[in-house]
Amino acid sequence: MDALCGGLLCRLLPRPAGPGRLAGLRRILLIRPGGIGDAVLLAPAIAALQERFPAAAITVLAEKRNAGVFALIPDVAQVLRYDVPGEFLTAFRLKPEVVIDTEQCHYLSAVVARLTGAGTIIGYGTNQRARLFHHAIPYSHDDYEADSFFHLLAPLGITPPPPMAAVFLSVPTAAGNRAKQLLAPLAGRPFLTIFPGASIQERRWDTENFSRIAVRLAAQGFGIVVVGGREDAATGSAISNAGGLNLAGQTTLAETAAILAQSALLISGDSGVLHLGVGLGIPTVSFFGPGIAKKWAPRGLAHRVLNRNLSCSPCTSFGSTPRCPRQAACLREITPEMVSDAALSLLVTPR
Repeated sequence: MDALCGGLLCRLLPRPAGPGRLAGLRRILLIRPGGIGDAVLLAPAIAALQERFPAAAITVLAEKRNAGVFALIPDVAQVLRYDVPGEFLTAFRLKPEVVIDTEQCHYLSAVVARLTGAGTIIGYGTNQRARLFHHAIPYSHDDYEADSFFHLLAPLGITPPPPMAAVFLSVPTAAGNRAKQLLAPLAGRPFLTIFPGASIQERRWDTENFSRIAVRLAAQGFGIVVVGGREDAATGSAISNAGGLNLAGQTTLAETAAILAQSALLISGDSGVLHLGVGLGIPTVSFFGPGIAKKWAPRGLAHRVLNRNLSCSPCTSFGSTPRCPRQAACLREITPEMVSDAALSLLVTPR
């Protein structure tokens, strides 16, 4: 639908009138479709927005697959889903004074932002969508995504982006209690978390590689916990055969976050779960190839990013990854020994 009619609507809708006043804001709407990672990295910008306008209620228009992230962000007053018709219509009834479209390139979110009639509309000016905003902000693949979201706040007087907090997500109490129950078999033993999933095949690392990592790190005295969706359950079972705990398919997003928060370290590919770990302040080891590490890889001394930097990678652009004629050589050249060595460099072994 976005490809068929989104661009046309962006060209047909009239440009908005001049921007409204920012004094006394009460209702701010952020539009955030897409996956878990974008939603997580939006959290620092949401916190800055709430600090700048403490009297404003911040509503996020998300979708089913990423809405759960916003339960981990205390500054979000309300979450609506645009793929639930009743909630989508509620977004228009809010009559927000400011709308920030955080989508990077698709058209329909810009159309929605324009149709709210908000006095100030902000978004990325990456194509025809730019004409629907009062403030069309440049977007660059060279910027860390959390910083890119801060660029959207510049018209509101929030600039430059401050250093990112070490922890910017919060685990709900109920999720934390459930995580303790699920982790009971470890009897308090220090553990590492592995997330073996990937949104597309080109970013999926071999199950055998994860299994070899689990065996080596378990031999160092660490418990191994596998998290993921139902689609990762079989992979998780194979990884945990070395004596680990397979929780893939058994947790909500908030419960997964609660498990990560108690973990000594997370091992993951380029994924939304990786960004959850970053937002919860735990060390991570990640591997990149198709994805743009400059934009998505974790920053800081607590994180190790493995990237072979082949001439053909990264190949992803605006969330689209082409089929790989080399069977994802950029990931195959990253060995289990590289990953486990990186993990051990961040850890103090428990025995």
